[in-house]
Amino acid sequence: MADSVIDLEEIYLKRGPLTLLSKVNWTIEKGQHWALLGPNGAGKTLILRIITGYIWPTDGQVTVLGHRLGRYDLRKLRTRIGWVSQALADLMPSHTNVLETIQSGYFASLGLYSEPDPNITQKAQELAEEFGLSEMLVRPFAHLSSGERQRALLARASLPEPDLLILDEPMSNLDMGGRELFLDQLTKLAASPKAPTIILTTHNILEIAPFITSALVIRKGQVTAAGPLSQTLTSSCLSQAFDLDLKVERTSGGRYVAYSNKV
Repeated sequence: MADSVIDLEEIYLKRGPLTLLSKVNWTIEKGQHWALLGPNGAGKTLILRIITGYIWPTDGQVTVLGHRLGRYDLRKLRTRIGWVSQALADLMPSHTNVLETIQSGYFASLGLYSEPDPNITQKAQELAEEFGLSEMLVRPFAHLSSGERQRALLARASLPEPDLLILDEPMSNLDMGGRELFLDQLTKLAASPKAPTIILTTHNILEIAPFITSALVIRKGQVTAAGPLSQTLTSSCLSQAFDLDLKVERTSGGRYVAYSNKV
């Protein structure tokens, strides 16, 4: 598709006798932002790893940013993709400070191993200001709070101005304040003229900010629903995905909440 950012066609992933993903179809078009939603172990991270070329599907075709995987240099493709996750935070060298963490986004490296161009440093400082980190530029990454770490990684992912930004459960370890600050920064990023296409994976629909347009809901490696939030964040869809009788409501602020009908 000419306007597609991602196109997954009939994706299967098998490991021995186990089928981890089955018949996954997913198209993301320009101008859309998606939530990838499902319970723990549903296959969300597996789908992301297929999109970024770290796992090859057993069957199916993967097209990312207009390039068919297997026919294009993955190193070049990954320079156009930003990534934020708790796993990435755990891998960041403890001695690396906040400024170096942001600068490393230009090189897609864990830490900084060469002196960056002054223009990169200036841009990193501007992003630190934008993300509320300007007063802690020399603070070691390991000394940041969980929320500050995720905002630093979001600034890092934003520095090279990616076309696609993948957020793999970035708020899983954040408290309420950290979550809201992160969502505020993410919302501002989504509203910018150069905003990338955003994929946010989560199992908590409260983390789905109003700028998200659509959702892919998966259960046990299979798609149960895909499309606009009004069609996917419903009581019936999420009850099926989470094997629980859920009531889903949309708040006046455009966020969603879910709770058990038995409570």
